[in-house]
Amino acid sequence: MKKGFSLVGIVLVVGLMITFLGSKEKSSIVEGEKKLVVLSTTAMISDIVEQVGGERIQAIVLIQGAIDPHSYELVKGDDEKIEGADLVFFNGLHLEHGASLQYKLSSHPYAISVGDYILSKYPDCILYEEGQLDPHIWMDISLWAKIIDPIVEALSLKDPEGKEYYEEKANLVRGKMLQFHLTLKEQLQKVPESRRYLVTSHDAFGYFTRSYLATEEDLIADTWRKRVAAPEGLAPDGQLGVMDLQKIVDYLAKYQIGVVFPESNVSRDSLKKIIFACKEKHLKIRFSQNPLYGDCMGATGSYLDMIEHNGSILVKEWECSP
Repeated sequence: MKKGFSLVGIVLVVGLMITFLGSKEKSSIVEGEKKLVVLSTTAMISDIVEQVGGERIQAIVLIQGAIDPHSYELVKGDDEKIEGADLVFFNGLHLEHGASLQYKLSSHPYAISVGDYILSKYPDCILYEEGQLDPHIWMDISLWAKIIDPIVEALSLKDPEGKEYYEEKANLVRGKMLQFHLTLKEQLQKVPESRRYLVTSHDAFGYFTRSYLATEEDLIADTWRKRVAAPEGLAPDGQLGVMDLQKIVDYLAKYQIGVVFPESNVSRDSLKKIIFACKEKHLKIRFSQNPLYGDCMGATGSYLDMIEHNGSILVKEWECSP
């Protein structure tokens, strides 16, 4: 995966921009004036921003639909959207590594990386894959809930009169997320641990696996990674080699896995090659009837709907496995 911008420098973490936000002229959220325009790069971020900001903001999503955020490049009209936003929230952790998007984010005076905020505050929570930061932090609801703090802080500094409003909304959103986190974990832990092995299109489910599929023994021994595998890396833009193919085939055989899970916005070519190779070895492997949502929310409606969809599909497919 291409390198994104560093934590100290181009990326603007909340703690480094307090003075800039605080020095802005008085809040534009007063009677008779327009709402704060808040742009988020992904729908997963925007959903939380919109819930916290409520009626005091106008929320905009930059990357919409089944589009890969890893390599997203600006299209016509994106410049104006970013430049016209009072605040910009982006994932960071090298997720948005398209060159044109990187440049616009680095040049916006009030662009905040929620991922780099978590990295700076909770470094032990961040995963690495072959030395690279894993940006898919939204796949763990309890971790994603931590982005609420920088969102509230930034909104409040831009709109001091709305601080109490944002904090009240944030408490409700956080409580709902953490409760759902516990519910989802309980649901998935009911699946026999011998079936809780996940093969997806690319490495987007590390945080999900650690939080919801791993056993206590896995976590203590730090062996939970054995429960997830993917032919492609953190960004689904690589070429599948013979060694990559064989690695996944061996993994499927070792753990007697009968189903693989495509992702809604990632090509199925890699998984098709794997299934074909498995047939040659007389291994019965099938596609999940429904794809998972990894890098986008799809048509699920909300962030929690997206995660609930993933959990429900996994339970359904694993129950059908022999």
